[in-house]
Amino acid sequence: MELGIGIGWRPEIADAVEALPGIDWVEAVAENLCADHLPASLVRLRERGVTVVPHGVSLGLGGADRPDPGRLAGLAARAALLGAPLVTEHIAFVRAGGARTASPVLEAGHLLPVPRTWAALDVLCENVRVAQDSLPVPLALENIAALISWPDEELTEGQFLAELVDRTGVRLLIDVANLHTNHVNRGEDPATALDELPVEAIAYVHVAGGVEKDGVWHDTHAHPVTAPVLDVLAELRSRVAPPGVLLERDDDFPPASELAGELDAIRATLDADRGGVRRQPVRRTTGAGPAAREAGDPDALRDRVAVAQASLLSALVAGTPAPEGFDHRRLGVQSRALAAKRADVVAKVAPELPDILGRGYRDAFLAYARSRPMSDGYRRDALDFAEQLLIAGLPADEAARRRLTQWWQDRAAARPPRRAARLARAARSVLVGR
Repeated sequence: MELGIGIGWRPEIADAVEALPGIDWVEAVAENLCADHLPASLVRLRERGVTVVPHGVSLGLGGADRPDPGRLAGLAARAALLGAPLVTEHIAFVRAGGARTASPVLEAGHLLPVPRTWAALDVLCENVRVAQDSLPVPLALENIAALISWPDEELTEGQFLAELVDRTGVRLLIDVANLHTNHVNRGEDPATALDELPVEAIAYVHVAGGVEKDGVWHDTHAHPVTAPVLDVLAELRSRVAPPGVLLERDDDFPPASELAGELDAIRATLDADRGGVRRQPVRRTTGAGPAAREAGDPDALRDRVAVAQASLLSALVAGTPAPEGFDHRRLGVQSRALAAKRADVVAKVAPELPDILGRGYRDAFLAYARSRPMSDGYRRDALDFAEQLLIAGLPADEAARRRLTQWWQDRAAARPPRRAARLARAARSVLVGR
């Protein structure tokens, strides 16, 4: 399906997106949409004939467990509500632990890389098939950006994607900004990855901005698109005409004129190669066929992947020792990035917290995050953060503490009584005892 030029729809820029000229389609984060009704802006766009594609971020198809049926049903419902021609997700894991490792479930709050091994590929492929059987439209999967590399990987990025497509028939969402990120952070050549992956399987392409700090590229989606990212888009365009290209922006939204300028730069990059000699992809063999893959019990295979992913995520969010073979400095960068993202997202889903705590919000949250991994979503994280502050008798300012206590009480009705009893008693003392 030809999608054309699109932009990521976000509530903060909904009016700008509607007004931008030449927008053929938009992409909306699936988890930010209700399953039974759409924001008015998306309704208006659909009435104009603008295609809307739901983009999932929480399935964790690269994780050790099979996809959660409830999450799959939610994604399917949003695809049906939007009349979408396809849905998209990521080649990543987002949580680890649980029954397979006899440890608490940990949430990353972020997309983490799957090891490029035959074992992880086997698990991913089965998970993709489960998802495909549960969705009413085709599925496309996105390559992610990474700050860290797994030790002892057996496949390159392009080889891993090619094997995935060959074995499942899934489509690809190629993010050229992520290819650039992996070039800076992991020394992987984008042109080599494009040579190795099946470009004919591309459903569409993402373009986004980022920033480099101390030799590490951060895929922020909050900065302008850079020339090196457009260069990767040009490399891809020299191999294939992508059915669709979409600009992503998730934070620090610029004026509509700047978004329009970035879209114009994307169009110019795509048009520059038009009529030129198309470079033919060179599909490189993996050097190891099916015989090289592990045989045996699929559940035992999942257990091994589960242990590896839980060890990594625990090191990133719970301060446990780094697994053998990882770059400790890069793990530290990733760990700090995860904590910073938690702070930013909690501030968005619970804006009352930074309002109550003022300038002390961020330092207080980062201190909390160092000792309290996220075990559920961001809204629960916000509630847990408030609990910990109140149990510690914080904030020191009495008026702020009363406001925080009231905020917590208004949202804690669904908490298990045993867990909340101590804080409930403290809350009563704050509100009625002073």
